[in-house]
Amino acid sequence: MTRPLLGPDKPIDPDKPIELIGAFESTYLPAHDRDITETTGHDTSWKQDLQLLAASGVTRLRYPVRWHRVEAQAGNFDWSETDKVLHYLRDHGFSPIIDLVHHTSYPRWITGGFADPRFGPAYLRYAEMFALRYPWIQEYTLFNEPFSTLFLTGHEAIWPPYHRGLAGFVDQILNVLPAVAQASALYSEMLPQARHVWTDTCEHHTGSDPAGQDYARMANERRWLVIDTFLGRGYDPDGPMAEPLREVGGERLLEMPSGRIDTLGLDYYAHCQWNFGSGGGAAPTPQPLPLAEQIRDYWHRYNLPCILTETNIRGRTSDRATWFKYVLEQCEVAQSLGVPMEGLCWFPFIDSTDWDSLLFRCDGHVDPVGVYWLDSELARRPSVMSDSYALAAAGAPARDLPAYTLAEPVATWLKGYLPQMAHWTWSSSPESGLGSGLPNQNTRMELRIVDAK
Repeated sequence: MTRPLLGPDKPIDPDKPIELIGAFESTYLPAHDRDITETTGHDTSWKQDLQLLAASGVTRLRYPVRWHRVEAQAGNFDWSETDKVLHYLRDHGFSPIIDLVHHTSYPRWITGGFADPRFGPAYLRYAEMFALRYPWIQEYTLFNEPFSTLFLTGHEAIWPPYHRGLAGFVDQILNVLPAVAQASALYSEMLPQARHVWTDTCEHHTGSDPAGQDYARMANERRWLVIDTFLGRGYDPDGPMAEPLREVGGERLLEMPSGRIDTLGLDYYAHCQWNFGSGGGAAPTPQPLPLAEQIRDYWHRYNLPCILTETNIRGRTSDRATWFKYVLEQCEVAQSLGVPMEGLCWFPFIDSTDWDSLLFRCDGHVDPVGVYWLDSELARRPSVMSDSYALAAAGAPARDLPAYTLAEPVATWLKGYLPQMAHWTWSSSPESGLGSGLPNQNTRMELRIVDAK
């Protein structure tokens, strides 16, 4: 069934429960020829994982197609594994939001990554083949987190092709986004009943001194660059990004063909709010803007129905349950402020792996972020987090979910959020079922490779 579009002309019920959306992580690590579907065991346990999701009361989910496995050799497509899972989803009442490219999940033979001139033609061929094979799909994400992905590959030299600076960032935007825009036009014709769910980071930054405030103003302008370019809106010729863009030929962004977005997916983590100063930046800012206000900012700018398409916190299962209560409450507040909220996705449903090094290493180290946690044998374990998740899936509002006293290092990470949680009643965290791969008590939250080399 086609999911109806929301918009300014459709009444919003502020008391409607926020729909929960599941998700599974699949990012490919080209240097290691492994992906997180494999290192978490989801490639062999996918049916069990989907059954756990359904038992939690959730049937709508973000689900990846592993292009790097589908087209391991250029021009040769093997859809056999994808067929198994997608047909199961279709035949068992699930509503998938298909994710075509998740971070660096392109075939290994595209050796230049998002700077490789082969990327655009290969991506379009793959996207067309997918639409021909699965014409029943109702929702899709053409390219996950284009801003943050291309920022990490093109500006920060964290992922291949390890380019650095604004020039590398702009060059990769120009190499990738025209193909994504063309794919959005193609899907409008091939899948007219389906909706494009754009996903990217939901950011807001602050500064603690004049230099930091100047940088924060630039960063708060930069966060719009990719989506504004995709929508053909250009950039502010008098804004803080104008002169830096002119220096790297950024006017080329104004010539890019525009694409179509039906739903705006916002990916939000505590590290999406940085505080800058003359000595550099750190996350999260000590005075975070409430998430509901950030969501409203994006809604006012783009006038598109919104989904919180990613969130989690790295910590004990009780810490996760507390952060889940916060983001659900903030989605409810955003809805009460008039934002058409189409759902909340805790990402991922089971623990991930190797994000402690931002995927520099491939050790299978459990990343403690899931609704279900993974033990040393990769068995899926329930907890207070999975209990809260199921309650919310059944329609319980945030006020009915427990808040657990935060443990370190999460207590320090989230210190700035405590004023937004002051009205809660807190409980002691349980002594068991806390998860595995828990962060060191002194780990600092940061968006860079941590002890990776």
